[in-house]
Amino acid sequence: MNFIVFLTLALLIHVCQAQTPEDFLAPHNAARAEVNVAPLVWNETVATYARNYANQLAGDCTLVPSGGPYSENLALGSGALSTSDVEQLWLGQKSNYDYQSNSCQGGAENCVQYINVVCRNSLYLGCAIATCNNGNTIVACNYYPPCVVGERPY
Repeated sequence: MNFIVFLTLALLIHVCQAQTPEDFLAPHNAARAEVNVAPLVWNETVATYARNYANQLAGDCTLVPSGGPYSENLALGSGALSTSDVEQLWLGQKSNYDYQSNSCQGGAENCVQYINVVCRNSLYLGCAIATCNNGNTIVACNYYPPCVVGERPY
């Protein structure tokens, strides 16, 4: 079974605030409600995976897909990133997704993060933020079960 792994790069500078599961869940579930998809539930196992991987990436502060058992969204920001920065980035890709053709305008990299957010197959979410040695920020969100390549997300 093919699984989708996604990443994105954001060059944003913002003040980072304390992040709670609800900070990640609320915008995800609002986007899912817009397309009649059931809300995600926070899962500590998935969050631990995201946290461990974000911390691993923070060493050299580059984004590389984990290749793990989850769908994945990654973001990198110069300075601190907040959950709202990242959600705006990922949800901003909605206009690039064409439901009729089940494709991303301009290529998969232009909407795959949005697809992960609204994918009906995914029931659980886990996210984490890690600070790089250079002061930049990595955000990782993982989704389980993962989206299936080629299926419409909703």
